[in-house]
Amino acid sequence: MNHFSSDNFELKMTSIATTLAPLSWLELEALTDFQIDPVNGPTNAQARLRLFGQTEADVRVTLYRDNHAWCPYCQKIWLWLEEKQIPYRIEKVTMFCYGEKESWYKRKVPSGMLPAIELDNRLITESDDILIALEQVFGPLVLGMKHPTVLPLRQLERLLFRAWCAWLCYPVSSVRQERRNRDQFISVVAKVEEALGSTPGPYFLNEFSTVDVIFTPYVERMNASLYYYKGYSLREENPRLSDWFAAMESRPTYRGTQSDFHTHVHDLPPQMGGCWENGEPQMQINKHRVDHGPWDGLPDVTYPEPETSRAEALYRVIKHRANIIRVNPGEDKLMDVALRCALTNLMTSQACPPPPGSDVALRYLRDRINVPRDMSIYAAKRLREALETTAALAGDRQGPPIPVKHRRDQNPAEFARN
Repeated sequence: MNHFSSDNFELKMTSIATTLAPLSWLELEALTDFQIDPVNGPTNAQARLRLFGQTEADVRVTLYRDNHAWCPYCQKIWLWLEEKQIPYRIEKVTMFCYGEKESWYKRKVPSGMLPAIELDNRLITESDDILIALEQVFGPLVLGMKHPTVLPLRQLERLLFRAWCAWLCYPVSSVRQERRNRDQFISVVAKVEEALGSTPGPYFLNEFSTVDVIFTPYVERMNASLYYYKGYSLREENPRLSDWFAAMESRPTYRGTQSDFHTHVHDLPPQMGGCWENGEPQMQINKHRVDHGPWDGLPDVTYPEPETSRAEALYRVIKHRANIIRVNPGEDKLMDVALRCALTNLMTSQACPPPPGSDVALRYLRDRINVPRDMSIYAAKRLREALETTAALAGDRQGPPIPVKHRRDQNPAEFARN
């Protein structure tokens, strides 16, 4: 168990460690003093304004990105702005796959596509065009998008993307075709390994650069999706990429945009038009683990767990508890008690039996924690763990399945009231 950082935490824990009754909301609130400065603090998904110690008068950029932090191209621009510490505003927009696109955004960008930026009141779409425009105003991140060293690496990233799509996103009629798609992907990964091995450090150039930003979104999603749908662990089977992931996770900027396996494998199908399982034994093992736990040790994160992970999870649930309870398929009063049972377990590691019949409600929430929109990876792991532990005391029923054609179960309009 991670120990909460407050000085009085040990005293509080001593008084409640043996309880089997759920703590009240007031008692739970007393167990978290988690805070983050969304404007000037570390990279975070909750920010609407980022200043990096400057003033609002210095803001020349508005980033339009998706509500859920699912869009890979939005992540690319988000990470670049964070690394360069360019003051910017954030406007969050609904992706097609989880709700109705806002009319104000369609008036601004008729296609509705994301991301977009306004730079000195000039609207720019398409992520590569956005990066080029930002470079022209604020300078490149080491080397620019059109630099002769960068261009072939950009082409390699697209080659890797196409090989991934060919393996993941199309059904196959034979084992031979499945193996051919796998072999083609692995052959491109070998080229990526070679590119990473050509520099003295872990990055694609001699230091972190635009190239790493370009590779980040889809390599992160490849790592998740292939583990789950194909039984292939990109991070564990390729030493250079393993080092690259570790180096990325040393950067607070990346940690703030980084998602986990559970979020990605269920947000990708409607975005990609489908993700196809190969049915192999390792794939089945991986799938069950991502969906049902244990979540510790998955190759989606390796940096040391922050001491604040449980306090962060508790704080985020308390902040949104009214909507969490309202959208849950369980009856409100039942979910209120069951949720407090799970949070009691989260903070005390003691079993807290929930009301009979609450297993479905708890697992519905377990399956819809969204990283990094709701909380960081380790906080999400701890919350999922507490929800599953508590649900298991009530029964083995699962929540409604996560849709694969759309994700309207995550419609942000449901939380607009908060």
